[in-house]
Amino acid sequence: MKIVYFFLLIFIVAAAMPSCKKDTFITSSDANVYLSIDTLNFDTVFNGTGSVTQYFKIFNNNNQKLRLSEVKLMGGASSYFKLNLDGSPGTSFTGIEMEANDSLYGFVTVNITQTPSITPFVFHDSIRVTYNGDTSYLQLVAAGQKANFLKSAVITKDTTWTNTLPIVIGGNGVTVNEGATLTIEQGTKVYLGAHSPIMVNGTLKALGSADSSKQISFLSDRLDEPYNSLPGSWPGIFFSSKSSNNILQYCNISNANEGVAVASQVSNTGVMLTLNQCVFNNIKDIAIGGTNSSIAATNCLVSNSGNNVVLSSGGNYSFNYCTIVGYDNSTVSHTNPVMNISNTDSTGKVYNLNCVVTNSIIYGVSGIVGDELMINKKDALNYTVSFTNTLYKAQDAILTLATFNNCISNKSPLFVSDKTDSSFNFKLQESSPCIKAGITNSATIDLLGNLRPSIPDIGCYQRK
Repeated sequence: MKIVYFFLLIFIVAAAMPSCKKDTFITSSDANVYLSIDTLNFDTVFNGTGSVTQYFKIFNNNNQKLRLSEVKLMGGASSYFKLNLDGSPGTSFTGIEMEANDSLYGFVTVNITQTPSITPFVFHDSIRVTYNGDTSYLQLVAAGQKANFLKSAVITKDTTWTNTLPIVIGGNGVTVNEGATLTIEQGTKVYLGAHSPIMVNGTLKALGSADSSKQISFLSDRLDEPYNSLPGSWPGIFFSSKSSNNILQYCNISNANEGVAVASQVSNTGVMLTLNQCVFNNIKDIAIGGTNSSIAATNCLVSNSGNNVVLSSGGNYSFNYCTIVGYDNSTVSHTNPVMNISNTDSTGKVYNLNCVVTNSIIYGVSGIVGDELMINKKDALNYTVSFTNTLYKAQDAILTLATFNNCISNKSPLFVSDKTDSSFNFKLQESSPCIKAGITNSATIDLLGNLRPSIPDIGCYQRK
């Protein structure tokens, strides 16, 4: 019997030994501790605008508990970086106990409140992790840039935004009052917050030029991934019925909820919004919208948006050398026609409509869309809709709703690349049916500023 108890005691002690070992702390400098990453890189952060939160993990890959002597943000309280360790903010954490084979989360953000120069610059800091006399470092790197900040601003007199610094718009956005003109110089970059539209009651003149460095960009103020590629990241540019004589030239509008929306025109004289050589891409809802208004678009690319072009309640519109296309992709589902024209409103009321489309491409593939061109016509009073030298995708039934002159129906335009999200290129292949399919008119250049020949291509790009 004593022998049985003896062996039982040995078994209990032996079984308890691994548990006791796990409950003790490993003190060797050779302890297996490592960081999930050696550097956290933050994309460009504007002065005064916070970044996305990034994280790292500290792993204790030992069969024993480990005590971290300290986890320290080396720049301390004056650092542009902020550290949160396992839910607790601070700059220094000491005596942190980690269970065997366990991990610990750290979270880092950056908020640059002062900038030493106008040009982009880089901020550095590090997080030091010490344990058992050993040390590891996590490097922190953030690109920063000074900017002009406007928050819930109202423009009451003629104002010019220069390209010296980026314009970052926050709060309720910017409102241009009736009678005032906002002029944006070539090369200016305008970044807008999630709830910060541009509201135009007066006049907006954004005058870029063909050189890529001199074009004007309207973008989200979130430059870090994945936010820098998400549609709907800022509201859009809205022109009220009081607005007049607006011009966007060589402008790129991306990732907005709406691109431009033009309300009913008070005066029937003059074009309310002129769009020359503009690019609208990755817009969540309507890229170009007009409601009983007037828009003249030339050499514009309107691509991959929830509703590329929507013209409702009549109005006066012209599209010349425009490429209006939609492809199902990871950011915007192609579920609506790329061009929708109607002479009625939601109640069925009929309005005068004049819409002329020339030398353009109206096309899309994938998604659930059959017809890329939709026309809603009720009554024929003061109704003119015409397509000339235009490639379009739609059923023959649409022929009774508009005039079609020398058009190409239901053929692929054969773009250079339209296969993946990362390789959309809406220039034309050499074998495209759009080559030399146009008719000469007053527009003598393409989207890139290249000259149009006597027999031009259709769409926004002229193939060299």
